[in-house]
Amino acid sequence: MTAAQADPQIDRPAPADGAALWRIARDSKTLDLNSSYSYLLWCRDFAATSAVARDAGGEPIGFVTGYVRPDSPHTLLVWQVAVDETHRGRGLAAALLDGLAARTVAEHGVTTVETTITPGNTASERLFTAFAERHGARLEREVLFEAEQFPDGPHEPEVLYRIGPLSP
Repeated sequence: MTAAQADPQIDRPAPADGAALWRIARDSKTLDLNSSYSYLLWCRDFAATSAVARDAGGEPIGFVTGYVRPDSPHTLLVWQVAVDETHRGRGLAAALLDGLAARTVAEHGVTTVETTITPGNTASERLFTAFAERHGARLEREVLFEAEQFPDGPHEPEVLYRIGPLSP
């Protein structure tokens, strides 16, 4: 096995990772791209509830960003999940999500994971459905934001996926 094929290291992001996370999100061509500044802030302010996968050289190759909901302190909202194109198809997104869930359950008492997915985003639908199955957790779906609620033009509705309870 070469160094490039070694299992990636998964840990917390740091501000120095922000530019790489922005690039991975941009190159995904499926995520809503936030400003580069927001990825820098996210890596600083929400590192405890986010995760980054690194290759053998320490470079980010995937990430999951999330936060604990202020009005629901046992709920982790997963904001974005992305894997660099050259590393897709190897289960890295699932490993990132599982690792982050385990960490936030242990450190923050998280019992529920939420995310939103637009209809037709099959990869995300499969990722979160499989996550619920692996964890023996219930999965509920409901529209969180209707298409007409978005002020910036055509946007599909955002469907809330609520997964839980998770156990320690």
